[in-house]
Order: sequence, then structure tokens, then C-alpha cells
Amino acid sequence: MDRKIFFIVMILAFLAAPALAETRTVEVVGVKFPTEKVVAGKTLKLNGVSYLKKFGFIKVYAAGLYLEQPSHEPETIISSKQVKHLWHHYLTDKATAKKLHDGFIEQMEETNPKALIEANRKDIERYASWLDKDAAPGLTSEATYVPGKGLTLIYQGQERGTIPGDVFAEMYFRGYVGEKADTTVREGLLGK
Repeated sequence: MDRKIFFIVMILAFLAAPALAETRTVEVVGVKFPTEKVVAGKTLKLNGVSYLKKFGFIKVYAAGLYLEQPSHEPETIISSKQVKHLWHHYLTDKATAKKLHDGFIEQMEETNPKALIEANRKDIERYASWLDKDAAPGLTSEATYVPGKGLTLIYQGQERGTIPGDVFAEMYFRGYVGEKADTTVREGLLGK
């Protein structure tokens, strides 16, 4: 009798495991992020989650960073040649297209070396121009780096374009996990 119960429990556990794995999430400020995501044909793991708050009380977005090989080391994340995916879930309707555009440029300027900014100004402006619609709660943006291809933006469900190469992608991720990035965002995305 004990053997039958054991086998029934094992079969039920085996059948339930895929369903449980699919529903594993991490939550931050009410937004749930799956612990794994298939992006560009690769299974990525959630490295960390965070959120951006402005003026001390406006929650702008929640974000999740997905990597093929998770890491807590900023430079490893920034320079590694692996598929990287940063998913933003907007939390406010105060993030107008102009604020998103200007905020992105400011973020790049504050977190990257001046020489890189000047050498890549056109790409920064082009990426910022794709943020041309006001955000609202529930809308999303996804930035995906694929080695050999570059960084692609999907904004509010629409693919906006790709900045080719590695340099811009490194600048982009430095803006989120580099030493000059927003501390709350940086620590969360690094999984600390």
C-alpha cells in the first residue's frame, strides 16, 4: 500500500512540475516577471528586477534583466557576448514621449564616457527617436541584444529598429548596471 501511494505521489509531482515551472515569477511593485524567457531562440534566466522612481514618489517603470549566463558583475553583463534582454513595464502615464526621449539621452550621457557619447551620438539620437509615444500603465518596451546583430527595440509591441554592433549595446546596458547608473535600478538588475 505504501508503495502505491509513493508512486501516485511521484506521478503527480512529475505531472505538476512543468506547470509549476511555467508559473514561477518574481514580483516587484506589482509586476510579475517570469524566471525564464525564450528570446532570440535562447532560454534566458532572470538576472534581477528593479524599478525606477522619480521625484521620490512617481514609479516610472519596473524592469527585468534576462541573460543567458546570469551574473552579479556589471562589467561581465555589459561586455559579454550573450543574448541580453531588458524588459520594461511602465507604471505611470506621466512618462510622455518627450520625457522618455530626453531621459534616455540624459541617461546615456550620465553613465557613459564622454568620448563614447560623442562617437555614438547619432545612434543615441536614433534610439531615443523610437520612444515616440507616451507611456501608460501596462505598456512595455523590450531591448534585446543579439551578438553579431546588435540591440533591437520593441516599443509598445512594435519593433522600432536595431542599432548594429556591440558598442551601442554596451553603452545601453552600462546605463542600467554600470557604476553611474541609478542605484536602485542597478542593484536590483544585478540581483543584489
